[in-house]
Amino acid sequence: MATLSTMTDPLAAVDAAVDRAASALSGAQRADGHWVFELEADCTIPAEYVLLRHYLGEPVAEELEAKIGRYLRRTQSAEHHGWGLFHKGAFDVSATVKAYYALKMIGDDPAAPHMVRAREAVHKAGGAEAVNVFTRIQLALFDAGPWSVVPTMPPELILLPRWFPIHLSKMSYWARTVVVPLLVLCAKKPVARNAKGIKVDELYTRRPIDRKTQAADPKWVWTKSFNALDKVLKVAEGRWPRTLHQRAIDTCAAWVTERLNGEDGLGAIYPAMANSVMMYDVLGYPEDHPARAIARQSVENLLVIHDDEAYCQPCVSPVWDTALAAHAMLEAGGADNVARAEAALDWLKPRQVLDVEGDWAEERPGVRPGGWAFQYNNAHYPDLDDTAVVVMAMDRAQVADRMPIDRGVEWTVGLQSRNGGWGAFDADNDYDYLNNLPFADHGALLDPPTADVSARCVSMLAQLGERLDSPRMAAAIAYLRKEQEPEGSWFGRWGVNYIYGTWSVLCALNAAGLPADDPAVARAVGWLKAIQNPDGGWGEDCDSYALDRKGHVPAPSTASQTAWALLGLMAAGEADSEAVERGVDWLVANQEADGLWGQEYYTGGGFPRVFYLRYHGYPKYFPLWAVARYRNLKRSNTRQVAFGM
Repeated sequence: MATLSTMTDPLAAVDAAVDRAASALSGAQRADGHWVFELEADCTIPAEYVLLRHYLGEPVAEELEAKIGRYLRRTQSAEHHGWGLFHKGAFDVSATVKAYYALKMIGDDPAAPHMVRAREAVHKAGGAEAVNVFTRIQLALFDAGPWSVVPTMPPELILLPRWFPIHLSKMSYWARTVVVPLLVLCAKKPVARNAKGIKVDELYTRRPIDRKTQAADPKWVWTKSFNALDKVLKVAEGRWPRTLHQRAIDTCAAWVTERLNGEDGLGAIYPAMANSVMMYDVLGYPEDHPARAIARQSVENLLVIHDDEAYCQPCVSPVWDTALAAHAMLEAGGADNVARAEAALDWLKPRQVLDVEGDWAEERPGVRPGGWAFQYNNAHYPDLDDTAVVVMAMDRAQVADRMPIDRGVEWTVGLQSRNGGWGAFDADNDYDYLNNLPFADHGALLDPPTADVSARCVSMLAQLGERLDSPRMAAAIAYLRKEQEPEGSWFGRWGVNYIYGTWSVLCALNAAGLPADDPAVARAVGWLKAIQNPDGGWGEDCDSYALDRKGHVPAPSTASQTAWALLGLMAAGEADSEAVERGVDWLVANQEADGLWGQEYYTGGGFPRVFYLRYHGYPKYFPLWAVARYRNLKRSNTRQVAFGM
């Protein structure tokens, strides 16, 4: 196969790749200007959706359940016979128990070979006793497991003052929205109305189990203290003053209703949305009550139904997809592509949150709203990552109305944390001790500053002219330097993983004006080159999020991770390097017939070690962005990237 360096016109293949990809991406744009692609998690969300329907006692949707059943059976591993958290991922006992339960609820015979294999795998892993807290709650709701093994979180928690060590405002947005309706469910301890009374007793081994936490750095003092507190709360359960207890439940319900978010749902994420429906149900709200009805509809809106299969998404990603696709189209250039990007920005403009002080305002009162959310609507929970990416696209397109840009920057600056970095949704959400709560065995209760989100904010500020020596920029750069791993990479919280983080930070350091010979830049470039796969692409497994944080775990090359590595290297002045040429060769050679790229591997990070995401849009716009940038740099008189991303 000819490579770029051996062709008569080395950019001819790249030109063709850009044109085909831009045309295909144009074809995926919605009539109103936005893009949205499927967002797929593991089997737990579709399994929980099936269980939710049966919990509520809704009429059996045979065709839909048959399609979900086919999806679940297809994603069962042929190696370990259970379900993992990502494509070709290791066995996960919680995911497997939920998938098995959903299939049994759908009607699969426990004696069927695939069910027997899954059951044996669960037994080998310690049985249903070994599942995580949220799965234990799911089982308890069906009387398929005891409430006694669920850590106690009384609804009175919502009444505690903000200075109290355990407070909702100290948790991440996703934890808050999931926990508040769950406080009511755990207090009421309802049992599903499923008339079939299906249990999964056969998954239990009745053997003692040593449950593990996914917290990255558990502290024994806090762990022992919180475990002792849990025992006290269990003794006190049912003994709270009745008036206080009812006030707490009423406050939880009011909190949820205030943030219900229409048909986009509480927090616009499935677990919170499903919990809100069950909360309204246990509180006696009839099916046609406006709050319950709209909460229930929000769940239906997450379904993806194909001809043969169906699944439920954890949320949707239209703002993120649209902003990133707009960047790719701007990079591709040409009147039509730029016009499509401008249409996307027109769609994004009215989705800026300008009049709602979300939960973030508890930590930053006085800061004016100005961010964008990830989903169609989520006004209480805009995020810094989306906001920075949208602002950079608007600035790059030279939009006439600068108000959205100015308000986005103002809000972003207002949420910078004390250490110089930015979290995704809140400032200074770094109360590490809370990850030692028995309830937080997923280790993802918090939203502390991360290198990838911070890098996006630095890129935005630098693109808009922020001086490197300004106090806030100096603090942010110092934070990024501090976060660099010994081998030269950066940890990527929201994308897999070190490749994602390193791309993000290299773009930020370039935008801020750091030279290629800066030690941080040079080390990162050396690391990216060192991990390039023999085929010229880049790949990284989700197991790089392991508790020991030993670093990058090699994996087959993927289109999105190859694109990230290329964008990072080109930001560091490496457009003429052999590594970049080989990476572009890989993308050109692996472009599919439809002009885009395929990718089954998960390269999105939801919660490290617990929850991963397959963004179906990532292999569509990131490779276009990378090959278009390569072409643009090779055809220019300079190798300097002009924008922050």
